[in-house]
Amino acid sequence: MSFSKRAFDLVFSLLALILLSPIILLLAALIRIFIGTPILFTQHRPGYKGRAFLIYKFRTMTNRLAPDGSLLADAERLTPLGRFLRALSLDELPELFNILRGEMSFVGPRPLVMDYLPLYSIEQARRHDVVPGLTGWAQINGRNSIDWPTRFAMDVWYVDHRSFWLDMKIILITAWKVIKREGITQQGQATIEYFRGNNKTQD
Repeated sequence: MSFSKRAFDLVFSLLALILLSPIILLLAALIRIFIGTPILFTQHRPGYKGRAFLIYKFRTMTNRLAPDGSLLADAERLTPLGRFLRALSLDELPELFNILRGEMSFVGPRPLVMDYLPLYSIEQARRHDVVPGLTGWAQINGRNSIDWPTRFAMDVWYVDHRSFWLDMKIILITAWKVIKREGITQQGQATIEYFRGNNKTQD
């Protein structure tokens, strides 16, 4: 990560945490009341060069179980408050701590799950040649509504064309997309379809 990009992330993540602290505390209280504990969802995600880090997000789902003891589907566990948080991307606010720590940036390919690492093609794996972001090129061009091959191609395009001005453009368009609530989910899914490898996603 360039010095200027890291300096921008450091200054503005700290500023955002200070300015948004009342909202963050309010959301934490609402989640505690209407969803329960833990308030934060934490999970190891692949960062720069695929190295794992612990991501922080506000919890949006319950831990409701099926009769056989397995977790219910996302659509059944996603709460009304959780849908509201996701619609406005408020569940992402704790990731400001990840940005402050240098594990994420404001702009870059979204950090997905560790299980996907062995499923990427060599070209798709290049998305990890930069620090993952709170938002990215794929997020302003369809977000969760686009298919996996297209999304990964956009991530790699960003890796090859990244610049300060492109980052500013992505941040501004992201704000507009959040207001319009575009691309929050994939058609027929509560969130986004699980990536099962290139052969199955391209059938």
